[in-house]
Amino acid sequence: MRNTLDIDGRALSYLDFGGTGRPLLALHGGMSEAAAFTGLAASLGDAWRVIAPDQRGHGDSDRAPHHRREGYVADAVALLDHLGLTEPVTVLGYSLGGLNAYHLAAAHPGRVGALIGVDATVDIDIPAGPQWFDFLGALPYSAPTREELLAAVDPAALPFVADGVRPLSDGSGWRLAFHGQDMLDSIRACRGDHWDTWLASTCPALLIHATRSQALTRATADAMVTRRPETSYTALEGDHFVPFTDPEGFHAAVGTFLAAL
Repeated sequence: MRNTLDIDGRALSYLDFGGTGRPLLALHGGMSEAAAFTGLAASLGDAWRVIAPDQRGHGDSDRAPHHRREGYVADAVALLDHLGLTEPVTVLGYSLGGLNAYHLAAAHPGRVGALIGVDATVDIDIPAGPQWFDFLGALPYSAPTREELLAAVDPAALPFVADGVRPLSDGSGWRLAFHGQDMLDSIRACRGDHWDTWLASTCPALLIHATRSQALTRATADAMVTRRPETSYTALEGDHFVPFTDPEGFHAAVGTFLAAL
């Protein structure tokens, strides 16, 4: 079921897949949305109640003043408060969501009982010059029709945007699931060394690593597991998008970890 939380006049939309099981807060990656976890929720069944927000600036949630880490974390805490989830919950995050998840665990250790990071790294070096993702700044945001909107998108970017196109709330046209400049700002705000934050929490954790990841090297993944106590490791064959290219492997890895908690 989709619901909306008001945060100081800004809408945060979220999917609550329901059930009587333990809560699992699931944070999607950049340029994605909560619906990405529909398959995971179905795989886990009644054992877990998957709650997935459209993080700020994504999906049906409103655009936000900024996309720094503290904003993403504050939104997650507001959602937990709104749902009355005061006891520690398990938090899963993929890519951008994984970075937000372990920052949440570090800033609010009493709210996070276990952590699953999915191809989320701790050492993010994004040079200031032109990069492959700079196309985001030139993406159109809306158009009178779906066809016009998709026609204005660079063909190389279509795989990132086509599935999320939706009508504008006032019925005047169609828009993407995110504003390109917001995503570019969000990516740049990830830059930095996040080792201290990764090591700050002590709850049980799982790092799911894509063996051909463009974001997380094997050396960094090994160090993340070795240096942080109570952290286990699962490798999945594939690139950074492995939760979507190997959903069965992803769901199995998550389910195995959750069953052992």
